[in-house]
Amino acid sequence: MNKVPITLMRGGTSKGVFLQKKDLPEYDQEVKQLLLDIMGSPDPNQIDGLGGANSLTSKVAIIDESSDPLYDVEYTFAQVSLYDQMVDFKGNCGNISSAVGPYAIAKGLVPIQEPITKVRIFNTNTNKIITAEVEVENGRVKSEGNYSIPGVPGSGSPIFLSFENPEGAVTGKVLPTCKTIDVLSCSLGEVNASIVDIANPLVFVRAQDIGLRGDELPEEYSTEQLALLEELRSAAAEICGFASKTEATALSPATPKMAVVSKPLDYQDSAGQFHKKKDFDVLVRMMSMQRPHKALAITGAVCITAASKIEGTILSDMIDRNKQTILIGHPAGVMETIYQEFPLTIKVGRTARLLMEGFVYTKSDYNQSFVQSIHH
Repeated sequence: MNKVPITLMRGGTSKGVFLQKKDLPEYDQEVKQLLLDIMGSPDPNQIDGLGGANSLTSKVAIIDESSDPLYDVEYTFAQVSLYDQMVDFKGNCGNISSAVGPYAIAKGLVPIQEPITKVRIFNTNTNKIITAEVEVENGRVKSEGNYSIPGVPGSGSPIFLSFENPEGAVTGKVLPTCKTIDVLSCSLGEVNASIVDIANPLVFVRAQDIGLRGDELPEEYSTEQLALLEELRSAAAEICGFASKTEATALSPATPKMAVVSKPLDYQDSAGQFHKKKDFDVLVRMMSMQRPHKALAITGAVCITAASKIEGTILSDMIDRNKQTILIGHPAGVMETIYQEFPLTIKVGRTARLLMEGFVYTKSDYNQSFVQSIHH
């Protein structure tokens, strides 16, 4: 049994285990096994680990000190599968990103400036820089405040994330197939989709094209509808070169991400709050690891905002291309993003909170140098 120092944090509408790279095994395969061990995967209930039996709470952030004067810390995101021996490092999680700045400040990895400390974060999954603006008071991260975000009870201190030059984050191209519209073949027939890689690769389809309204809540999807969405996502994964259509669920479960979009409709969110269609610009339903996302991925919001500016995409027909502030309706409420063109930067507000720090005890032993570094 190994004893590993960890911090548990909520970032936006996600929750994850934060580790420092210096505390991890040397070899990548051992790191993957360690993360599965810590989270209690594979097991849908994650009963023997720290995972919360949901893709939104089965996430890991690995933090390292900066090796470059252009940024303060390096951050690697890992999505740990509930169902398979799979840890996906292909993309980033924007919600977990919002906790990286507070973590770095709390651990003394960056110099503190009051009242706002800016933390420049290099995300190794996408080779992109995110700047986090974190409120600091009396030398400590401020967690109390009046800023609230849909999908998280209560309020907290705002954390503003700026995603800088997020184009081609995973594939190296804004349009991985060099087309604004791709035709995906599925059991329903042929469906038009826009595949856009900005902050993360997303596959956008119109709700009405696949027999959906667009305002469905997570619990409303049938098994058949979820299977169709994964079929479409897998077809997109194949043409992007991530994995074959038949293997995409196993080999690339989190990349690309699936998003169903529609023009605004009056709708009721998961908390029962009513939203009028005049109060937002687009309605979005995202998938997370083959399940409906209960809110909206931040990288998804970034991609939606930027994709709406690309003429010919599905989103360019739905959102006024001249708007700088975009309001996105999702199952938990409405999210705001701010678009800046030169250089391309998308800004999003979040909250985050340190929940616990201490040690996790793993079932297996890992390499000896790792064991010794922890115990001495």
